[in-house]
Amino acid sequence: MVTAVSKPVEEVEMNQSNTPIKSDDVILLLGRVALGAIFVKSGIQKLLALSVFAASLAQRGFPQSEMWAVIGVTVEFVGGILIITGFQTRYASLLMVLFVIVAMGISHRFWEFADAARRAQESQFFKNLSIIGGFLLLFVTGGGRFSLDALLRRRKGPGR
Repeated sequence: MVTAVSKPVEEVEMNQSNTPIKSDDVILLLGRVALGAIFVKSGIQKLLALSVFAASLAQRGFPQSEMWAVIGVTVEFVGGILIITGFQTRYASLLMVLFVIVAMGISHRFWEFADAARRAQESQFFKNLSIIGGFLLLFVTGGGRFSLDALLRRRKGPGR
């Protein structure tokens, strides 16, 4: 009696080395892009208006706002690129957790607002809390097969 063996659901195709590509690998790539994109976009916008960003930090009472604006924009943009490309993914995830915590403390202190402004800031605060959750999951999983981390490991080879 011959029985058909079905292909596991998570396998979508074979790559060049006949290793199955799992849907988990694709989903992890999409997750990294989704998490990193908002930071790359926001970083570029702040970089193009760096003095405005520095002024907003100064208005919130941040000392040496010009220096912190440069640091913040750099972390936001470079961190987003690291997440998207999957380079040093675990370290980048922790860096971005720290960045988001600082951003929440500076910009989304909803408890200081009233009514509609409070609801808007509370929404932003909890959105950022969710993003932290995503970065923590990425820290645990790593960048996945479609990351620079994985590419560099493959190039390095076993035992090197």
